[in-house]
Formats: sequence, structure tokens, C-alpha cells
Amino acid sequence: MDVSKTNSIPNPLLQKITQIRRRHHKVKDTHINLAHGSGGKAMRDLIDDIFVSSFDNPILSQLEDQASFNLSQLLQQGDRLAFTTDSYVVDPLFFPGSDIGELAINGTINDLAVSGAKPLYLTCSVILEEGLPTETLRRVVTSMKTAAQAAGVQIVTGDTKVVHRGAADKIFINTAGIGIIPTGVNVSAHNIQPGDAIIINGELGNHGAAILIARGELALDTNIESDCCPLHELVATILNVCPEVHAMRDATRGGLATVLNEFALTSNVGIRIHEPSIPVREEVKGMCEILGLDPLYLANEGKLVVVVKGEQAETVLAAMQSHPYGKNACIIGEVIASPPGIVLLKTAFGTERIIDMLVGDQLPRIC
Repeated sequence: MDVSKTNSIPNPLLQKITQIRRRHHKVKDTHINLAHGSGGKAMRDLIDDIFVSSFDNPILSQLEDQASFNLSQLLQQGDRLAFTTDSYVVDPLFFPGSDIGELAINGTINDLAVSGAKPLYLTCSVILEEGLPTETLRRVVTSMKTAAQAAGVQIVTGDTKVVHRGAADKIFINTAGIGIIPTGVNVSAHNIQPGDAIIINGELGNHGAAILIARGELALDTNIESDCCPLHELVATILNVCPEVHAMRDATRGGLATVLNEFALTSNVGIRIHEPSIPVREEVKGMCEILGLDPLYLANEGKLVVVVKGEQAETVLAAMQSHPYGKNACIIGEVIASPPGIVLLKTAFGTERIIDMLVGDQLPRIC
């Protein structure tokens, strides 16, 4: 139907209006307000200006309510889908070595990676507090863009909500991720057996220590930075030399101690780790001694716990040490048959003590 013949609005004017409505507008507000979550023009401008322009890719550019994928192309990369989701509420938003944006990307990538999957696609959903400076949001989203590009993943869909002032704390982020597990890879805590070796890729507790110091509650002068980083390429390096990895887990909340307890309970085995072999920075040790904390329970955002057959441990260790995120990798213990479900720490004095799961929370809102 010819609109110009049935409508009193001239056709050139209609075309001009359409062009204006399709144009990507800039956010003019200096702070987030409730209109940015209302579903109207203010929200569209926010999404276009800050999110779509940063995350732009062929799937996201469709601007549908979902992302769709070609299954045949996915199946060329593996035979199973890995799917995960996580939420990030870290306080403060920016801390030494990283920020909530990079953390949201790398944290979800790592949850996929420890299954042996190659991360491909992420979602990004944000809950914004009324009054959040627009530049703060832009800075966080730019960090997410940079982290995603560096890791080779695409942010393909998302959501934005705005809540009243005081109903949230600045910004909360949820990211979900999809990856493909290569054929023949079967990484699971159920695979762990007596005789296996326990390997980690570097120093423990840096993230938890960096967050605590960034909160400004302690008069400590230190250069501790978060270890936030994507671990999928390190995992690929490991699988290249040892496709039969028994188990992997990133030691985030609850730290190394919690991961090892989960392993021991899942496979009904014992685990013994050796205190002198566990790498912890002197600054982190000192902070823990002052505050009565245990670095085994401190959160990490770039630490990988790997369980492999004892005879494969040195090969895997060498491969990990060849990667930038594994250069400080070391073997810290072994899996034992008894006592089942128990993690033991052999101290520098030759004694042993039980390392239980974290009770309570040493440090809230660290991711």
C-alpha cells in the first residue's frame, strides 16, 4: 500500500522520522534514572549507546529477545554443550588489578573452562541503582568489552533493569555462558582416584586480599592485585598434553580448601596437601596473620585446581608452567584412599590437621 496516498503525512517526512527513530542516540543523562529501565526511548538510548555499541557482533546486532545459533557449526567443535551462569555483586566496583566488568566476563569463562569447554557466547544482564553515574556504567561496560575481546568470546544478548535508589548497590551483573566440550574430554570430580596428583597454577588469595585492601578499612600499604584472568587457554594447553584430566575447578569463593573438600566428598576419597608446597605471597600471609584469616579459604579469580593421574603430573605441570597464567604452577598434594571425604594438611613441622569447608564467610561480596 502506498502510504503517501493514504496518509496526510508527506512520504519524505515519514522517511525522515523513520531515519531519526532508527538512529543510535547518545545518553545525555549524567546519572541513571528510572526511565532508563522503563522500556521506552531513554532505555533504548542507554542500550544502544553503552551496550550495543560496545558489544556489537552479528548475533547481538539482530536485537532480538534471544540469541540463535547454527547447531551444525557448534557440533563441528565438540559433542556436548556446557552452560553456566553467575552473578557479580563485588564491592568496590573497581579494585587493584581488575573491576566488576572484567570479573563478570572472566568468572563465567572460567566456569566453562574447568569443564574442558571452549567458551563461545556470553549474556550480560545488569541491575542498575537509580543515581549510578552514567560514566561509571560506561567504564564497566568498556571493561567487559575489552575482556571479552581478549578472550575471544561474544556477548550476544542481555537485559537491563533499573531499581529505586537504595534497592541495590550501584550495579549488579549476571552473565551466562555457553561453550563446547571437545569430543573425548570428560572432566568431573567423580573421576578422582587414589594416586592422583593435585596441581594449582599459582599463588593463592590475591583476589580476596586485593578486595579487602580496596575497601579502605585497613591501613595497609601493599601492591597486591587481583589475579582475575581468563583460564580457558591454560585449560586448552593442559588438555593438549593430557586429555584424560580427571577434574578441574577454579578456586573462587571458599578458596582452595572448599574446592578440595568438594572433590573429596564427591569421589569419596581423601586428599593430602603439603603446606610448604602451597604458594602464597608474603604480603598475603602477613595480612592473614594480622587479621586471623587463612589463605586456604581466601577467594581467587584466576586460580585453577587440576587433578590428574600421578604419572601424568610432571607432564601437565610443565605444560602449565609454559603458559603465562600457569608459570608459578606447582604440585601441592595427592589423593589418598583414606580417610574418605577428608582433606588433610601436612604442616611444615610434619604434623597433620584436617582442613574443613569454610564455615560462614571470611569476606562477603568478593565477586
